[in-house]
Amino acid sequence: MSTTTDVNVPSPTPPGAPRVSIGQRLQGLGGNARQYGIFGALVVIVLLFQVLTDGKLLLANNVAALFQQNAHIMVLAIGMLMVIVAGHIDLSVGSVVAFVGGVVATTMRDFDAPWLVAVLVGLALGALVGAWQGFWVAYVGIPAFIVTLAGMLVFRGLALVVVGETLAGLPSSFIRISKGSLPNVLGFLNNMDVVTLVIGALAVAAIVVSQLRARSALRKHDLHVEASGLFLAKIAMIAVGIGILTVILSFSAGGTPIVLVIVGVLVVAYSFLMGRTVFGRHIYAIGGNRAAAALSGVNTRKVDFWIFVNMGLLAGAAAVFTTARAGAAIASAGQNYELDAIAACFIGGAAVTGGIGRIAGAIVGALIMGVLNMGLSILSVDPSWQMAIKGMVLLLAVAFDLLNKRRAGTQ
Repeated sequence: MSTTTDVNVPSPTPPGAPRVSIGQRLQGLGGNARQYGIFGALVVIVLLFQVLTDGKLLLANNVAALFQQNAHIMVLAIGMLMVIVAGHIDLSVGSVVAFVGGVVATTMRDFDAPWLVAVLVGLALGALVGAWQGFWVAYVGIPAFIVTLAGMLVFRGLALVVVGETLAGLPSSFIRISKGSLPNVLGFLNNMDVVTLVIGALAVAAIVVSQLRARSALRKHDLHVEASGLFLAKIAMIAVGIGILTVILSFSAGGTPIVLVIVGVLVVAYSFLMGRTVFGRHIYAIGGNRAAAALSGVNTRKVDFWIFVNMGLLAGAAAVFTTARAGAAIASAGQNYELDAIAACFIGGAAVTGGIGRIAGAIVGALIMGVLNMGLSILSVDPSWQMAIKGMVLLLAVAFDLLNKRRAGTQ
């Protein structure tokens, strides 16, 4: 005798079935529990240092300096995230920053080239370096760890050759890239820079519209969406955060830093690239399962090659920021930049095994590193202890991620 089962009636959970953890239920609400935790950690660290520094951390000029001093790490973290998601690593970016920065400074000082031409030369050189390393990784098959370890030595040596001594006397217009702010063309409102207020309002509006459109698209295709309350709470949290940041920056000496605008544009562009394009989906597919991606028709070699070209391009941009902020090219520039970028990605939720990570998470991770640097500096903590503390933060972040995955797999 046969029996039939109504497919519309869910089967009861059998005895002994694995329990669903709270973390897994949160993932079911939208898959963003990890991202919420990262943002919450940033808020807690900011509030902690705000108390420990007697309110100095969130002074307007300090907040502006936070972005100016860490713009290069944010840019490197964007490229590094793509590398890590694909299952690779890049240890050479700090040396590339020093080498490209030296070439950019030499182009302006010794060849009297306009600063814009020097910047384009630096970006092109960075992309060329990335293509060189991408060739060895993608088409020769040498592991990225080895290729970029060699690159770290090669380009540090070339930086010492190009920058035999500090190359100073760079144009003020070039230095403004990292130290300057947007011109105040709209005046002030109660001592607040109106340009900054307008940019903040536009940013909030753009995020709200994009989130609503994304939610609508998911519903249109009958895909799972976040609970309404959680979605509204997320939007409100983002809007309040940007609003507070905007008001604080509007009281700073210059208003909105130029580098903040550049980084913001890059974050939007690369978030779209990773989340809405075929190339971005291929990166996640390769990181998740390279063999399966290849069998599905993904040209893994081509994707790997362009990932490293992009990393070199962004290292060139970081070199421009670093050189402009220092007002000179220094052979020792870029020390430990690769470690800061990697740490930002892992703190921001990237998986050590690849296949998981978001641009927004990497940026939050970079901000956590930046807040730690600034807060500890304000407290006059010895630089040696600062390195030790940042190392422990990185270790705990990765350990927390791995423990969560193991727990989810066993419950």
